[in-house]
Amino acid sequence: MALIPATILTGFLGSGKTTLLKRILTEAHGQKIAVIENEFGEENIDSDILVTESKEQIVQMSNGCVCCTIREDLREALQLLAAKKRQGLLDFDRVVIETTGLADPGPVAQTFFMDDEIAESYLLDSILTLVDAKHAPQQLNDRQEARRQVGFADQIFISKSELVSAEETDALIHRLKHMNPRAPQQKAHFGDVPLKDIFDLRGFNLNAKLDIDPDFLKEDDHDHHDHDGHDHAHGEHCDHPSHKHEGHGHHHHTDDDVKSFVYKADRPFDPAKLEDFLGAIVNIYGPRMLRYKGVLNMKGTERKVIFQGVHQLMGSDLGPEWGKDEERQSRMVFIGIELPREILEQGLEQCLV
Repeated sequence: MALIPATILTGFLGSGKTTLLKRILTEAHGQKIAVIENEFGEENIDSDILVTESKEQIVQMSNGCVCCTIREDLREALQLLAAKKRQGLLDFDRVVIETTGLADPGPVAQTFFMDDEIAESYLLDSILTLVDAKHAPQQLNDRQEARRQVGFADQIFISKSELVSAEETDALIHRLKHMNPRAPQQKAHFGDVPLKDIFDLRGFNLNAKLDIDPDFLKEDDHDHHDHDGHDHAHGEHCDHPSHKHEGHGHHHHTDDDVKSFVYKADRPFDPAKLEDFLGAIVNIYGPRMLRYKGVLNMKGTERKVIFQGVHQLMGSDLGPEWGKDEERQSRMVFIGIELPREILEQGLEQCLV
């Protein structure tokens, strides 16, 4: 049986996850979708509506707190769905897991890699994060869970942008991009998003693209030389959402604890040294590392080496050969909470041949 694609839908309270989910379920795309949702918080979907409108099978998880117990519940729910599908009792093509506004998508994503039974039945496709433009500045300032959800995303949808000015939306887009340059962002009006931007995004595939906007790389260099590596010290004391200097250049004045940085190297890596160093980093900083990925030039192989990870789980693979005229440059992006940029950069330098 082919692997069942799974999508994790996360986002701030009130950001419109329910609206988006209903739209996915009612659209005539000919796919049958099983939904797993946490019954928690104010926006519990009315299960009657869902069942009548779309003949989907719903697994309700009614556990109060998500963080501690979701993993067991989720595993059981996923196993039950897969078993019923195998036995021909349920018919569905994919699964959407809707987490609550307060959930950390990390453990949910890890379930797909750590649990062998789940890994044999499911393919984790991507993590989608909905951001409410109106309340985002406040939520991002006040709630680490909101910042983590941004860091984990493979795709970000900004809802309610019609309620704020274009400048505020631009400032938000900028802020989100510095937290997570991997995830494309798009505005979603009342859940109106093309399905191609929701399903089969392959966010966890080991592919040879780094998925970063090339302008961000330039900007990152620029930021980096400007401040000598000490990024945004000037953001520490300013009043987050309301500073008056949004327009000056592209510096983000909000010093969020979820940050990304890109590392590039022209000399090849020594495989043994790099493996030791990354292993050590993941052991120490794993809980604070949300998503990371690299396309690497390794000594001893003509092929690209691709690695990526979520928290402490890291996977790698050989990719295609480097092209004849292609610049053999290693590129990595790390997204995490207060990651020690200097330590990572120095350590990676020492792994180069």
